[in-house]
Amino acid sequence: MRLAQKMAIVTGGGAGIGEAIAHKFAREGASVLVADVPDSAAQEVVDSIIAAGGRAACFLGDLTQEEKAKACVQTAIDTFGRLDVLASNAGVFVHVGEIETWETDTFDFMMRNNTRSTFLMTKHAIPQLKKTRGNIVFTGSITAMMGAADLSVYGASKGFVHAFMMGIALEQAKYGVRANAVAPGAIATSWTTAGAGGPISAELQKQTSDGAAMGRQGTPEEMANVIAFLASDEASYVTGAVFVADGGVIPAQGAPGAQVPDLLKRLPEPTLPLRHSLGGEKGKPVVRSR
Repeated sequence: MRLAQKMAIVTGGGAGIGEAIAHKFAREGASVLVADVPDSAAQEVVDSIIAAGGRAACFLGDLTQEEKAKACVQTAIDTFGRLDVLASNAGVFVHVGEIETWETDTFDFMMRNNTRSTFLMTKHAIPQLKKTRGNIVFTGSITAMMGAADLSVYGASKGFVHAFMMGIALEQAKYGVRANAVAPGAIATSWTTAGAGGPISAELQKQTSDGAAMGRQGTPEEMANVIAFLASDEASYVTGAVFVADGGVIPAQGAPGAQVPDLLKRLPEPTLPLRHSLGGEKGKPVVRSR
């Protein structure tokens, strides 16, 4: 129960990595406000946490709007009395392609959702986190560290997240507030599973798996495990860090995953009751949460 007596907000909590974070935090003893857009499965995630004996509540709203971000933080305080952790996970991944294939409106949409919501939630959470000497864990990406063909805009948006996190870590350390980020590789969500509603093709899915030394995608639960550690007091001397969780993509040369036997490519057995890794409300595909 490494998060016992803690209160956390998880943005983008209705599906994918966000759903896993919400369940993992609740299992570790935290009270969780699951925040997502109105057409998400956030309430279903809350219901599942409560059914398992956890404490959770739901906030629905577009966190790129300042009044919604402010209301989200206030809802956490009104519901649970304090704020110890912000898991800043909300974002979108809506297009893959060379730069000339990008519509300007699509660029604006991705940058707004991946950067503005990060800024606004941090801005309004910090005053509460100062009171509890809490922390923020941001969801970044390895594309912000190494670049990726056809993912230049997504990588740029996550580059903001990494740099923003480091600045927050430095300015807030004097108040006892920590800030860190996790940089996932390809995780098995609707975004990176061909045919699940996201922009990835079967060819690109295979490339991302073969490019990992472990020869497979990661799972949302595996990311949530790392984020829960960073959010806990066990990481009390960790701030300003980007934790890479990519199955060995960054140090790999070529496609080492193609050499991994199928037995070792099997995903680990899940322990969290996740229902929305590949879809949202009523089974509809979603493209959010990392």
